[in-house]
Amino acid sequence: MHEMGRVLVLVGAIAILAGVVLMLAPRIPWLGRLPGDIVINRGPVTVYFPLMTSVVVSVVVTLLLWLFGRR
Repeated sequence: MHEMGRVLVLVGAIAILAGVVLMLAPRIPWLGRLPGDIVINRGPVTVYFPLMTSVVVSVVVTLLLWLFGRR
């Protein structure tokens, strides 16, 4: 039971962190509008592929996890 409690606390902390990131994301003007992000407009349908934004976010998260994992 003790391990399950730790897992639930970790999942909750990740959910809170994701919520904070989603709340602050509109304040970062370049996020989602980088060169390399693909936007296709066909009449009433818009398809958006944030390729470069995904790469940047992945690199930042990887570096943060690497830095915190060394401790």
